Amino acid sequence: MEETIPATEAAQIPKQRGESLLDTAVRYAEERHWDVFPGTWLEAVDGVQRCSCGDAACGAPGAHPTRPDWETLATGSATVARRMWQKQPHASILLPTGRTFDAICVPETAGFLALARMERMERTLGPVTLTPDRRMQFFVLPGASVKVPDLVRKLGWSVSSLDLVALGEGAWVAAPPTRFGSRGAVQWACRPTAANRWLPDAEELVSPLAYACGRDR
Repeated sequence: MEETIPATEAAQIPKQRGESLLDTAVRYAEERHWDVFPGTWLEAVDGVQRCSCGDAACGAPGAHPTRPDWETLATGSATVARRMWQKQPHASILLPTGRTFDAICVPETAGFLALARMERMERTLGPVTLTPDRRMQFFVLPGASVKVPDLVRKLGWSVSSLDLVALGEGAWVAAPPTRFGSRGAVQWACRPTAANRWLPDAEELVSPLAYACGRDR
């Protein structure tokens, strides 16, 4: 089990293993001040894990919003988050982008290449998730979804040529330890710590991410 760093400014996050979805969701709101909202969950049907939405062909089983107006559910209140997950303890943990952070999403192979490059460059990173559908999501300051297309073009790439997407207002990401059916759970490639409480701007990450995506084509 991962141990959290002793609290300094309330920037520490999850143990994940052995911790309930309810406790983890509350910690995201309480310690990181992220808005959270409950999504769908997994149900056993004839011995198979199915999404609670009832669609046998669901593309993100157990890991998507339950209703079109999901944005109205998102809360930064630990008390409200606890109440919502008490109603459905198995609900996935979803985080709306465009509020306290945006996310730059790239393929897993490009993400790991970029991580290695940024480590050599001593670039400061925010939290980074690794999803079961082999995507990596780099948390950055809000506003990235507006900036990224122009930043990519300035680097000499056409936006359509790279598998690089910025998620902002109106979008969301699934947070660890949310599970995508039998595919596995979302994990932290770079977990939230006191050291990365302050997120980088998209401009700091786009160059190595675009380069890695270009190499990954």
